Amino acid sequence: MATKKGIVKKTELLEFDTARKIGLIALTLDEDDELIDVKLTNGEQHILLGTRDGMAINFPESQVRVMGRTAHGVKGITLRDGDVVVGMDTVKKDGHVLTVTEAGYGKRTPVEEYRQQSRGGKGLINNKITEKTGKVIGLKVVRPGQELMLITGDGVVIRTKVDEISVTGRNTQGVKVMSVGENDRVVALAAVDKKSDSD
Repeated sequence: MATKKGIVKKTELLEFDTARKIGLIALTLDEDDELIDVKLTNGEQHILLGTRDGMAINFPESQVRVMGRTAHGVKGITLRDGDVVVGMDTVKKDGHVLTVTEAGYGKRTPVEEYRQQSRGGKGLINNKITEKTGKVIGLKVVRPGQELMLITGDGVVIRTKVDEISVTGRNTQGVKVMSVGENDRVVALAAVDKKSDSD
C-alpha cells in the first residue's frame, strides 16, 4: 500500500481473509493523508513510487517489513514541500515506466534508468515539469502490447497503444498523447491488456 504522503505498508494477504459487511481496517492514516494505490506482490519485488512534482524512487520491498492491518506503515520516499505521491507500481523486468501529466503529455522510460535506492530517500528525477506539461498525475510500469486509457476531469476518455508512446530518458517532458481542453486536465490513467479481435 502507498499513501500520498509517501508512506508504504506491507501486510500479509491472509490478514484480510475475513468476510465482513462493514469491511476491515487496512491501515491507519494520518488526518491529512490518503491511500493512493495498492498492489499484490510476492514479497521479493521492487517498488516504484512517483510524485506529482516529477520525482520517483525504486527500492526493494524487502526493506518494508510485514505489518498488521492497523499499523501506520513506514516512509517510502522523502517528499519536497508541497509534493505528494501520485502512483505506485511493481518494477517488471524489461518494462517501461509510463508517466503522464495533467496537460496530456506522456513518455516511456526504461526501468533500468531507475537505479535501486534505499527506502525513504528523495528519489530521482522522473519527469521534467514545465508550465506546458503541468504536474504528473500518475505512472505505471507497462509492457509491450498493452494499451493506455486516459480520462480527464470533464469525463473525456481516450485509449491508445502503449507502443506508440515515445521512449525517452527520465529528465524529459515527453510528447503530447492527449489533447486537453483549456479548462480541463487529465486526472487518471490505466494500463490495460490489448483487446483481441474476438472480444
